[in-house]
Amino acid sequence: MSVSDLMAGLMMVFLFISVALMQDAMQERDQIKDVAETYQQTQQAIYKALYEEFKDDLKEWGAELDRDSLSLNFTAPEVLFRNGEASLTSQFELILSDFFPRYLGVLNQYKPDIQEVRIEGHTSSRWNHDSSANEAYFNNMALSQARTRTVLHYLVELDSIHIKHAGWVKANVAAVGYSSSKVILDETGQEDEKKSRRVSFRIITNAEIQIRKILER
Repeated sequence: MSVSDLMAGLMMVFLFISVALMQDAMQERDQIKDVAETYQQTQQAIYKALYEEFKDDLKEWGAELDRDSLSLNFTAPEVLFRNGEASLTSQFELILSDFFPRYLGVLNQYKPDIQEVRIEGHTSSRWNHDSSANEAYFNNMALSQARTRTVLHYLVELDSIHIKHAGWVKANVAAVGYSSSKVILDETGQEDEKKSRRVSFRIITNAEIQIRKILER
């Protein structure tokens, strides 16, 4: 076999390898695209279902539903907790007793697509006038964490939840306190202290996990 024939043979081998790799890459890209499209469709479906369920209650509760993050945000701090405390107001207890069983009812058909539901506690950056920025941040961290734990504990103890959904809630609902790390800004770019004090119920879908499985094959 001549050198030219050997080189031609090697080039054909490399060509076949390149084509195979390109096909694998295109297949992987198409699979990720399918997951992304399914994720978007699921996101939209969950938002629409939540909106239809709660559209008549949001204003009364002082709540907002965010399409992009799938967060239902309770944004009236005077309704949620007393200033500087983690105990629920009686008004917020009534709201949660109405809201959460219905919320789980909406999510029931989407459970295979849900990785986690996060109860997120947020505060403003203010603590008191004598506190440094770091002291305020960590005091608010402790407060926001205590508040979301209180919310989760109250929800699990509800009869309608304890009997039917306690296992799923314990496995899939997390209580997270963010302190002032995600404050709300007003139109001028300044912190809106009142809107920053909020509790959010945020749905995390499993799209990222599905994409990671594709990449690890």
